[in-house]
Amino acid sequence: MSVSETESTEVEANVPDETEAEAATATEDEPKTDVSTSTTTDEAAMASKAEAQRKKYRLITGEEILENGEARPSTLAFLGLYFLGLVVLMVHMLFAFGVSSDDNSSTLIKIVSTFISLTDSETVPIGFVLVMGIITWFNRMLNVSTSGRWVTIALLVATLMPVIIQLDDILTPVIGLFNDTYDGVIGFTYDYFLFGLIFAVVFWGATWKYQRSFSYAVTSNAIIFQHAFLLSRSHRRILFDRISEVMVERTPMGTMLGYATLTIMTDSGIGLTEETVSTSVGSAPAAGGDDEGAAAKASRSFFKKFFAVISYQRTTRTVDHDPKHCFYKIRKWENVKMMLNEMHRKHSSSNLLEDIAERLASEDSA
Repeated sequence: MSVSETESTEVEANVPDETEAEAATATEDEPKTDVSTSTTTDEAAMASKAEAQRKKYRLITGEEILENGEARPSTLAFLGLYFLGLVVLMVHMLFAFGVSSDDNSSTLIKIVSTFISLTDSETVPIGFVLVMGIITWFNRMLNVSTSGRWVTIALLVATLMPVIIQLDDILTPVIGLFNDTYDGVIGFTYDYFLFGLIFAVVFWGATWKYQRSFSYAVTSNAIIFQHAFLLSRSHRRILFDRISEVMVERTPMGTMLGYATLTIMTDSGIGLTEETVSTSVGSAPAAGGDDEGAAAKASRSFFKKFFAVISYQRTTRTVDHDPKHCFYKIRKWENVKMMLNEMHRKHSSSNLLEDIAERLASEDSA
């Protein structure tokens, strides 16, 4: 074999080795391409999230939300509203299907069945309006989380809706005395099952939207309380050096379900509300004639002073648990409280003075 043939054989023998090297190199490069693509996607997602947070909370230049610094009220915090919607739905179902009773039924079942049969008029739903009216009044008088103005209005609408719909049937005979061709405007009657279901779904949806309308953030510069519900908007920033106290309130239900309310107290009174408390037991006796004696005048003067003291009004300051101005029934409240304490210590004037003193001491020693 000649030298040229030997070299040709060696070149051909080396070709597979080079091919394998290129394949190995390509195999090593492919994962690197996937990793870089994944990193770019994550960075883009983080940048998009940061931009959305900046617009939502109106962050200033250089301000950023701390890790785990966002919070919302717990869904369980509005459990009373969901339960109230269920109660209204159950009342509708009760009048939609009624209650059957026989001789073996309990006394309560017999009373409910008799009440529905006596008050379930097709023209005027007296029984339904009476039951819903009692529920609305009782909920309002309890003065609990479900006793707000808008909840009361919603209950009143649910109470009077069958009357409004069936009002056309009530007015049709009257209007028919003057207009023989009048057959009514509303062409349907009140369906308890359908309207009860619609009211419950709308009420639950509005409650879910309302609880999602509150959001809180702890940033590098301040505490932000954000609220946006329908056309209502509110935005509050509290600087860390303004904090004088962080109050934690845990109700028995919150202790069992794992949420608490954190209220930020400041020197200017943020976090407090004023409530006027007064007592009145009657009016002072009427003045007598000119011929009344000294004893009567002294007695009347005494009663005037007595009633003035009894009717005295005093103003007390209580903690305001408005979801717009506090961390209302949030989960992981221990982390948020620790974060607030650390940021307050970092931004407080006493801590700044300590830092300045330490720097001056280090410069003197150097």
